[in-house]
Amino acid sequence: MTKYDPHAIETKWQQTWESEGLYSVSEDASRPKKYVLEMFPYPSGDIHMGHVRNYTIGDVIARHATMSGFNVLHPIGWDAFGLPAENAAIKSNSHPATWTYANIETQAASFRRMGFSYDWDRAVRTCDPEFYRWGQWIFLKFWERGLVERKSSPVNWCPSCKTVLANEQVIGEGVCWRCKSAVEKRELEQWFLKITEYAQELLDDLDTLKGWPERVKAMQANWIGRSEGAEVEFTLCDAAGEPTEQRITVFTTRPDTLFGCSFFLLAPEHPLLSQLVAGTQFEQDVRGIVEMAAKETSVERSSSDRPKRGAFTGRYVLNPVNGEKVPVWVADYVLMEYGTGAVMAVPSGDQRDFDFARHYGLAIPPVVLAEDDPLLDALAGKKARVLSDVDWPGAFDAEGVLVQSGEFTGMRGGKKSEAMHAVTAWLAERRLGRETVNFRLRDWLISRQRYWGNPIPAIHCPECGLVPVPEDQLPVVLPLDVDITKGETLADHPEFYETTCPKCGGAAKRETDTMDTFTCSSWYFLRYCDARNDSAPFDPAKVGYWMPADQYIGGIEHAILHLLYSRFYTKVLRDAGMCSFDEPFTNLLTQGMVKLDGATMSKSRGNVVAPEDIIARYGADTLRAYILFMAPPDKDLEWSHEGLEGMWRFLNRAWRLVEEIADETVGGSGVAAAGGPAAVALRRATAASVSKCGDDIARFQFNTALSAIMEFVNAAYDYRRDVPEGMRDLALLRGVATDLTRLLAPFAPHMAEELWRVVLAEPGSVHRGGWPDFDAAALESDEVELPVQVNGKVRDQVTVAADACDEDIVAAALALPNVVAHISGKTVRKVVVVPGKLVSVVVG
Repeated sequence: MTKYDPHAIETKWQQTWESEGLYSVSEDASRPKKYVLEMFPYPSGDIHMGHVRNYTIGDVIARHATMSGFNVLHPIGWDAFGLPAENAAIKSNSHPATWTYANIETQAASFRRMGFSYDWDRAVRTCDPEFYRWGQWIFLKFWERGLVERKSSPVNWCPSCKTVLANEQVIGEGVCWRCKSAVEKRELEQWFLKITEYAQELLDDLDTLKGWPERVKAMQANWIGRSEGAEVEFTLCDAAGEPTEQRITVFTTRPDTLFGCSFFLLAPEHPLLSQLVAGTQFEQDVRGIVEMAAKETSVERSSSDRPKRGAFTGRYVLNPVNGEKVPVWVADYVLMEYGTGAVMAVPSGDQRDFDFARHYGLAIPPVVLAEDDPLLDALAGKKARVLSDVDWPGAFDAEGVLVQSGEFTGMRGGKKSEAMHAVTAWLAERRLGRETVNFRLRDWLISRQRYWGNPIPAIHCPECGLVPVPEDQLPVVLPLDVDITKGETLADHPEFYETTCPKCGGAAKRETDTMDTFTCSSWYFLRYCDARNDSAPFDPAKVGYWMPADQYIGGIEHAILHLLYSRFYTKVLRDAGMCSFDEPFTNLLTQGMVKLDGATMSKSRGNVVAPEDIIARYGADTLRAYILFMAPPDKDLEWSHEGLEGMWRFLNRAWRLVEEIADETVGGSGVAAAGGPAAVALRRATAASVSKCGDDIARFQFNTALSAIMEFVNAAYDYRRDVPEGMRDLALLRGVATDLTRLLAPFAPHMAEELWRVVLAEPGSVHRGGWPDFDAAALESDEVELPVQVNGKVRDQVTVAADACDEDIVAAALALPNVVAHISGKTVRKVVVVPGKLVSVVVG
C-alpha cells in the first residue's frame, strides 16, 4: 500500500499531459463540440481564491464534457492592457510590459499547478502585437461600416486615473469603477463606437438567451433602457417674449400630460443655454448652476434624494398644445446624455419636477387624476385650465383620467394609453411632434489618455482630416521606450506620433489615445478558435465550428460592461460577414464570491487565504474538490479550514479504497460473480452514484455531485465490511474502483490519473477513458423509504415494498412509534400518500 502523496504525483502528471498534448484539440466534424470558457484574467500577480473557484468550475465542466464524448475547446489567455499595469509600474519604478509579462508567467505557472485542462497552444496575451494588430483591424472594419465617430462631448473624467471613462465605468455614487475616485465631467474630443445602432437588437435578443441568468438579462435590459414616447417641439421666444422660428425638441414618455407643463428645463451642458443668457441679467445665476453641475457626476445629479438646483434664463417657450408661454430654466438634475437634454416639466406628474416647482414657487397644475380623487368632480368637463396649483404632498405619476386637457379631457392617461396616442397623433398632424423610441444606452466611448493600451489606428492630417491607417501598415506598434514613471504618454513621444499621411503623403500626426481595454475582451473568444492565424483575426470556418461558446463562466460584475460589449462586437462582425451567429455565449454561469468571516476575500482587507499555501500543504486536488464542495457555484462560499481538512481526509479514504480493491482483484481470492443482498446494494449504489454525479455536474451542482461520490465510497466500504474476503465479487469491486476513479477525475484529476494508470494499471488516460455507464435496472429497488409527516413536519421514515398499495403504506406509517407519539390523543383527519415521495398525516 502506498500513501496518497499529491506532491509526488501532481507535477508529474501535469508534465505528462503537456508532453502528450492531451488537451490540444482541433476541429472534428465527426464529433459534437463543446466550447467551455472562463473569462480570461487580468495578470495582476499571484492567483487568489476567486481565480481558483472560477477556473476550477470551468475545468470540471470541460473535463466532464471530454469524458462524455465531446470535442472540447478549453483555452486560456490574459487581458493584459490597462491601468493597473501602469499604476503598478509607476509604483515599482518599472515598465508596464515588464510587470505584465512577469505576472503572466506567474499566473500561468499557478494555472498549470492547479491542473487546469487548457489548450496552451491557443493562449493569447492582448498586449502582444500579434493579438492587438487584429483589434486594430476590427476597429477599421467598424470605421468602414460607419460605426466609429470622433466628436466633442461631455465625458466622465477620473482625476486619479487621468483618463476618460465610459458611462458603464462610472459606478455607485459616481465613482471610477477601478480606483473609486469621484468622477468629474469634462468636454473633450473623443472616439466612440456606435453601439446605439444595435440597441434594439441587443435588447430583443436577450429573449433568445435561455441559458443566461435572469438577473444579468434584466441588468442589460435596464441599461439599454428602451422608452416609448414622443418627440415634442416647443417654439422658442426671443428676449421680448415673441415667438421665433427656432424650436427645441424634448423626448417624453408621457405626451398625454403636455397640458400640465408649467415650466421648461435645459441641462447645464445644453449647447443653446449660453446663447440664451449671454449678456443678460440672468447670465451669472445660470453660469453658477452650470459650474456646480460640472463638479458632480451624472449619478449624483440625478439622485432622487438630493436638493434640486436651477436658475431662470429669462426666456420662454410656447407649449404646442395650448400656446401658453412656459418659462425656461436650467436645472442640474437634467442630463444631456439622456433624451435631448431638454425636459417639459410636468410637476403634478413627476416627483423631481414637483420638488423643483415647490422649491422655486412654480405652478403645479393638475393634469391626471385618480378616479377617486375629489378634484375629479370639480374639474370634470373643464377643458381649459381653471386650477393652476394643487396642495399635494407629492406628484401623481400613475395612470388616471385627464383633466384641463382640451379635447383630450376625460381620456385615460398613462404610458401606452389612449390619451398618449391621441395627443401624439394630434401633434404629428400639425408637425409638432412624432412617436419615437428612446434608449438610455449611449455610444461607447473607447478612447483613453493612457499609454498601456491598443493604439487607435488613425492619423490626423491637416489636409485630409482623419485618415484610417491602411491595413497593410498594421499593427500600429505600441512603443516600449515610453517612460511612464515620468508621466509620459504617447502624446509626449514624437517618434511615435510623427508620421506621413497615407493619402497625400504630407506630414501628419498619429492618434495618441489608446483604446479601452474592453475592446480586447470583446472579441478574444473568437481569436481562441484560430489563435495562430497571421493573415486574419480568425478563420470564419473555424469560428463557425467552435462558436458560439457553449458555456461561459465569470463574475456578475461583468453583466453590463464586458458581456454587453461582446454581444455588440459579435453582431457587428456577423454583419461584416465574419461569422454567422447572433450571440457569442449560449449559456452563462456567474459564480459567487469567496468569503472569510463573512467578508469577501481581499488583500486590502487582509483576509486572504493564499492558494499556493493550501497547495503546499494539501495539493491542488484537495483545494479543487473543496472549493466546489462547500457551496453551489452561483452562491457565495464561506471559507472553512475544517472543511478543507474534511476533503483531505475524504480523498485519502477514496485513495485507500481503490488501492485495496486493486490489490485484492489482482492477487486476492474471491468469486467471479457473487450475488446476495450486499452485492445488489453495491450495484445499486454504483448506478445511483454514477447517475447522480453526471446529472449534477450537468446542472453545475458540484457539491451534491461530490456528496454522491462520498456516498459511493461509503457503500463500497460497507460491502467490504459485510462480505468476508474470499466471498466478494471481484468483478463488481473492480468495476467500483474504475467507476469511482472516473467520477473523481473532473474534480481531482491528478489523483484520478495516478489511480487509473498506476494503481489500477488501466490503459491510456482516465481523462480519455469515457464517463462511466450505469445499469438503470440496478436502480430499481424492491423497497422504498418514505418520509412520514405529521401536520407538515417529518416525524419518521417508513420502509415498504415498492409495489405496496396505499392502504398498506398508511397502516405501516401510522404504526411507527414516533408517529404514534405525535398522533396519540388526536383525531386523524386525513392521510395522503404521494407515490414514491412521502406520507402526510393531518391530525386535529
